[in-house]
Amino acid sequence: MIQGAVQQRRLFAFYLYLPLVFLTSALLGGLRFSATDGTFIFLKPSLVCLVLAAMLLILCARANLVAIGEWFSEERSLVENVAHGVILASVFAASTQIFNSLIPEQGVPYWVITFCFFWTLWNNIFADFDTRRLVRSLGALFALAFVVKYLVLLNLAAPANQSWIENMIQSPSRSAAAWLLDVPQFSSATGYIQFFAVALYMLGLYLLPSAPAQRSE
Repeated sequence: MIQGAVQQRRLFAFYLYLPLVFLTSALLGGLRFSATDGTFIFLKPSLVCLVLAAMLLILCARANLVAIGEWFSEERSLVENVAHGVILASVFAASTQIFNSLIPEQGVPYWVITFCFFWTLWNNIFADFDTRRLVRSLGALFALAFVVKYLVLLNLAAPANQSWIENMIQSPSRSAAAWLLDVPQFSSATGYIQFFAVALYMLGLYLLPSAPAQRSE
């Protein structure tokens, strides 16, 4: 009786709560707040975010974070294989939106950060990674990208209380940098939401098993 209840809780955690964590992270990853009136803005991911997410899943398979052969098998039922596909699809959606969250929306920073992500993932695909090292590496990579975008660039593009003429006189370097980098202006609440999205995503990766457990008859 007790063992059956424990197994049922594990199944709920795996088939319900884990996809919910990734889908919530995916939803929050595209959410922004306007700097002018605080309205919600949902930004769809660019094509490069899909490419980076696909590279990340390949890296997860290489590091055995996700053992694809154990997730899909002829020994499992069709319902199990479909359910596992839904879970991995939620991981892919969350990965896409996390890149959408951490990559600047436009301008020179967009291309610089995108190149850094692509170069890092490309090199890591051909490196020897274990699961723990991969999760630590991703955490450090995402933390650095978060600091650059939401603590440096977002602060650089934050609207000043004075007019643009006064801002140019009092802080010409900041105004020139914001103009050259073409950084969009978002409310500071955006950073809090995206921090929660990245934290949820990393929690999901931590809880994601390498292989689903076999259901006992």
